[in-house]
Amino acid sequence: MTEPTTTDTNREVGPSGGFDFNQPSIISLCYLASFVTGISGLVGIVLAHVWAGDNQAEWAKSHFSYLIRTFWIGLVVSVVLTITVIGMILLPLPAIWVGVRSVLSLIKAQKQEPMPDPKTLLF
Repeated sequence: MTEPTTTDTNREVGPSGGFDFNQPSIISLCYLASFVTGISGLVGIVLAHVWAGDNQAEWAKSHFSYLIRTFWIGLVVSVVLTITVIGMILLPLPAIWVGVRSVLSLIKAQKQEPMPDPKTLLF
């Protein structure tokens, strides 16, 4: 039987290199699950704000910044588009943007790599 390994943040990772439920990954999964549930994005943003204050590894800090900005910018753009009639046609665009950014963060979090530029509006 192979023993679990310990990473730089003292979390155990399975010997098979399976899915790592680190905090940024959990937040990304909440954002992605909100496309089905509609409410889990709110859970994700609360967790992001709470966990961002904890002592984290440098790679995780960039994810919190990236994910917090993703939520708030996506929400503001969606509200503005909802207010305008022509914006209703473009409403899927912020959802796609949030989905892509969440997947990118999830992939990087699994490798425990920082987000290259957490302040960017692009991907």
